[in-house]
Amino acid sequence: MSTSQPASPTPATTPAPTSNISVRRGEPLVVIEHVNKHFGDLHVLNDINTVVNRGEVVVVIGPSGSGKSTLCRAINRLETIDSGTITIDGQRLPEEGKGLAKLRADVGMVFQSFNLFAHKTVLENVTLAPIKVKGMKRKDAEQKAMELLERVGVANQAKKLPAQLSGGQQQRVAIARSLAMNPKVILMDEPTSALDPEMINEVLDVMVGLADQGMTMIVVTHEMGFARKAADRVLFMADGRIVEEAPPAEFFDHPKSDRAKDFLSKILAH
Repeated sequence: MSTSQPASPTPATTPAPTSNISVRRGEPLVVIEHVNKHFGDLHVLNDINTVVNRGEVVVVIGPSGSGKSTLCRAINRLETIDSGTITIDGQRLPEEGKGLAKLRADVGMVFQSFNLFAHKTVLENVTLAPIKVKGMKRKDAEQKAMELLERVGVANQAKKLPAQLSGGQQQRVAIARSLAMNPKVILMDEPTSALDPEMINEVLDVMVGLADQGMTMIVVTHEMGFARKAADRVLFMADGRIVEEAPPAEFFDHPKSDRAKDFLSKILAH
């Protein structure tokens, strides 16, 4: 299966290698070229090529096992790749060491399972990286953390431990923690899949707010409503490939590939 071309690309002001993109809000920020990844005999990422521009929200969808989460984790090298290149703001991902740590500071990550430090308060969870990694003074870090917790609607929980919060509140803290590092891009790997249904919307509302404010985001999700509402572009993956990419209205209303049509017929019927 080959990657389909998006419809009616607008002229690029900044050239990007092998760019396969339909929305050009800003210059290329994340450039993924010919990326391959195997788990044993399984070719989980098969010649992936795409570009995410500054200020763009890209939603990655597809069936389980299609490579979505692996792609998300490869972007900040939580997963290594076998071949190809990933660059962030013009810098190629280092293999390891201080260079990788520095680049990871520019790439926020929000996980499915929150990954908060259980023994630290909400406020401590949000201030830890700015103090330890960026050398911020504690007072400044706490002031910024409170502003971010207010922004995601959990400032009144600042002194509590994560276990005292609902799942939706914990995920909003995780988003605030990611924002505390002033990332250039935020990766979200199925951020609502571990939540009870009534908690999903409170997290999606925060995500929509970030999108409206121009945060560059790559979101792996099963929430098609969020994809329609907040995405600039949808990437549809299957069998380790990007099968199709297009603006959400075009993708959902006029999918081109049989694989995408079959996927949408199953998920949108419920």
